[in-house]
Amino acid sequence: MSIRDRYGGGALIARELKIRWGKGIGSLLLLGASYGVFEEGLMVASFQNPSWQDIGILGEYGRWLGINWVWAVELTFYHALISITVPILIVELAYPSLRDEPWLHGRWRKIVPILFFSDTVFGYFAFPCMTGFKPPIAPYLFLVFTALLLAYLAKLLPRDWARHGIKPMKTPRYYAVICFLGAILCGVFFWVLPNILAFSLGPLLVSVGGTVFLFGFFRHLVGFNWGSSTPLHRHGLVFGSLFVFILFSVLQEFDGSRLDDTSGMSLVGLSFFVGLLLLRRRIVKQGRLDVSEDID
Repeated sequence: MSIRDRYGGGALIARELKIRWGKGIGSLLLLGASYGVFEEGLMVASFQNPSWQDIGILGEYGRWLGINWVWAVELTFYHALISITVPILIVELAYPSLRDEPWLHGRWRKIVPILFFSDTVFGYFAFPCMTGFKPPIAPYLFLVFTALLLAYLAKLLPRDWARHGIKPMKTPRYYAVICFLGAILCGVFFWVLPNILAFSLGPLLVSVGGTVFLFGFFRHLVGFNWGSSTPLHRHGLVFGSLFVFILFSVLQEFDGSRLDDTSGMSLVGLSFFVGLLLLRRRIVKQGRLDVSEDID
């Protein structure tokens, strides 16, 4: 099971727990955050490795007590939303009849979690051989505790966490735009500011400021009355969250400073863009525009 395969496995496990526990999207986000800690902290140890291949300046910026804090905060939120929650929302929008049904049946309920956790253990031993970095035990145990705590909080969070809002829903386009702007601002907080705020308290300001922004962003979203939403509103959330990555795929292909082969990334981005437009068309064509599927 490769790292990318684990994304699918993690999403399946998170969704099965959400269905089994009878929870909503808030619990799904927390389970996604727990997955992020498992992936980056316990398997590949990028939260601890200052020389991780993708980390850049964040390997030194905000590093304290053996953990790359700015990188860890940013990537935990990223996995919670982009790696876990958004793919699940896409599938549920495409196949609404399966929205409340388990996706794993019979022996697969055991096989997928066993493969996932076995892969984590394998990565703990394999990645030090590939990267030359073995995570210290104290930060590693702290991240184990964090991953389990996030999963426990997901089990405790009420199902209707996102359905207490009283503000009237806006158009689906509004949620697409604010999610797109939110993704850009995340990039500013976690990638631009570290190159600007070089003084000693800079990493703390970036980590705390980015976290406060993200919690404020989610608080703004849950302030709306999602009980009166339609599938197009959820499509807006998905489209806005992914559109910045669609644009970035074009920049990746034409970035001459990159050492890896990014050929075809523009085609990947275009495919996602077309796919999301077709998904919206399918929702409209099926007449799923009434208030029949509030957000869970």
